[in-house]
Amino acid sequence: QVQLVESGGGLVQTGGSLRLSCAASGRTFSTYNMGWFRQAPGKERESVAGISWSGRRTYADSVKGRFTIYRENAKNTVYLQMDILKPEDTAVYYCASGVNIETLQASGSWGQGTQVTVSS
Repeated sequence: QVQLVESGGGLVQTGGSLRLSCAASGRTFSTYNMGWFRQAPGKERESVAGISWSGRRTYADSVKGRFTIYRENAKNTVYLQMDILKPEDTAVYYCASGVNIETLQASGSWGQGTQVTVSS
């Protein structure tokens, strides 16, 4: 299975931006649908965004217009550009492989997560 390592989390003020990265191992990254998910303290994990192997994108309603998912297959990396951040975006963010773009459910590998904290 592909191994995933997230980076780029941190502390940012409301209205600020962060870019998360997810580096994948393996030579078949370009064939995977990928996605970002998050889990806030005391809450269930929720989907954030997904991108198919062909570049089709899906977003959760809560992040539409603020977050952008994209991938660079040459670098085996998927990114999540997060703009206009809100305190409610505070969570541990995970990337995953084997994502169903229609349902934003993942059936493949998961990364270890990266913390994003948005201060008010």
